Amino acid sequence: MTTTSEFRHASRPEEPALSVRQVLTLERVLAGEPEVVAGADGLDRAVRWVHVAEAADVGVMLTGGEMVLTTGVLLAGDEAKQAAYIQSLHRAEAAAVVLGLGRAFPTPPEVMRRAAERCGLPLVVLHRPFPFAELTEEVQSRLVRAKFAAVSLSESVRTSLTALITSGAPLQRLLDEVAQHSGCPVVLTNLAHRVLATAGERSAVDDVLRDWERIARQAGGSEGDGWVRAELGGRGERWGRLLLCGYRGDSATGRLLADRAAEALVLHRMLGGASGRTWEEQSAHGLLTDLASGTVPARHLLPRARAAGLPVNRRTFVPLVVPGAEPERLDRVLRTLGLTGLVAELADGATAVLLSLARDQDAEALTGRLAARLRTPELPDAVVAAADPRTCWDDVPAGLREARHVADAVAGAALDRPAVVRLRDVHLRGLIRLLRDDPEVQSFAERELDGLLCGGEGELLDVLRTYLATGRNKSRTAQLHHVSRPALYRRLEAIQARLGIDLDDFEQAASVHIALLAHDAQQG
Repeated sequence: MTTTSEFRHASRPEEPALSVRQVLTLERVLAGEPEVVAGADGLDRAVRWVHVAEAADVGVMLTGGEMVLTTGVLLAGDEAKQAAYIQSLHRAEAAAVVLGLGRAFPTPPEVMRRAAERCGLPLVVLHRPFPFAELTEEVQSRLVRAKFAAVSLSESVRTSLTALITSGAPLQRLLDEVAQHSGCPVVLTNLAHRVLATAGERSAVDDVLRDWERIARQAGGSEGDGWVRAELGGRGERWGRLLLCGYRGDSATGRLLADRAAEALVLHRMLGGASGRTWEEQSAHGLLTDLASGTVPARHLLPRARAAGLPVNRRTFVPLVVPGAEPERLDRVLRTLGLTGLVAELADGATAVLLSLARDQDAEALTGRLAARLRTPELPDAVVAAADPRTCWDDVPAGLREARHVADAVAGAALDRPAVVRLRDVHLRGLIRLLRDDPEVQSFAERELDGLLCGGEGELLDVLRTYLATGRNKSRTAQLHHVSRPALYRRLEAIQARLGIDLDDFEQAASVHIALLAHDAQQG
């Protein structure tokens, strides 16, 4: 298993660092009256260490990122050495050079100033005598403390994320933990820059997602303004990215945090996570669940849907629910038909689909084609519960709830259902499903069916259910139950005797039918 941070220096591991600008604001440094006389554009360079050196060839002793302190006693009177000194520091990638005035140079040497300006190396002079040992002690103690804090944070993050993985926590819980440690929005994407999950303060995350199109285009660029990215992958294959968006700590700590988070996410994915779903499936499930629940206003979910790759501008949205269908199968059918949408398995085993169609596409015809593809010899009765198309994103939550209601209403219905069922098709069954939790309806169902429910007459209840669902068609009922007509008549007579009703009486039959629908809805 390997993870890599993309913003890493090629020759050495990143360590906590102060910038040249930060060093110059330290109280002890200010006492020396520092003045930047060249290379001001490089003041944000990282200072990894402080090195006191007078030798003209000091560059050969550096590894990069050092702030070099010198009095210049070995350079006075030799302009060639002064220029070579600056060039040597530049080649060694020093962070800056600090020259104490007074002993060798009463004023900033012009040759060194010009050479530093040409190569962009910050040259700082100190106008008051200043003990270099104090500056070395101050900076290096701060760097050591920062390194210790970074290591401590790294271990804290590793420990907390490992504990979550061990306990079977879902992906979202891990990202929430990373966001808590980083104090900034966290975004997980696939390699196509589609957002799979986010964490952090909602308003800050929404700000990131609203500008996601631009951010995604720049995803391969350099780090800046607290943006830290870690690649996710293993066994030589990459399959995702983690981004810390606007991390306010030092960049090295941010990279360390991103790497620790990436390691945990890779492990979580390899272990299959708590739900057994892929990250893509969890992303679609979370978005569709939030849309259907109505707990989050649809307009707040729009940036999230757009960042997830769902087309949302000038589109027609078709909410669907397919009972008993596997998300993978629906995904394959969508790709075969060239349709775009989100697919997610719901808690009751049904699968929700939100199609996003161009305005000139025929929503009804495409829904019919989708339903036809789902009906196979193995699943001849597959049905698609469809809500009416929506052209406004704010209406999508109501559409998803409508599709759920239709799917719920057709559950356990008679055979020979159409491939696509809409709200207008569920009639009385749909109304009963809405009222199934009403205590009065429950009492009515028990009272009407008491003669069969108390006696545990499951077979007679099944016969009654088929008989009423087929419109009291005795031939069809006998055929479906594989019994002769006389045997069916005996069962119907037993039902009427136990319930004390006449099934030839329309009102009594209707009353029992409603009670049976309510009973089935409650049991379902």
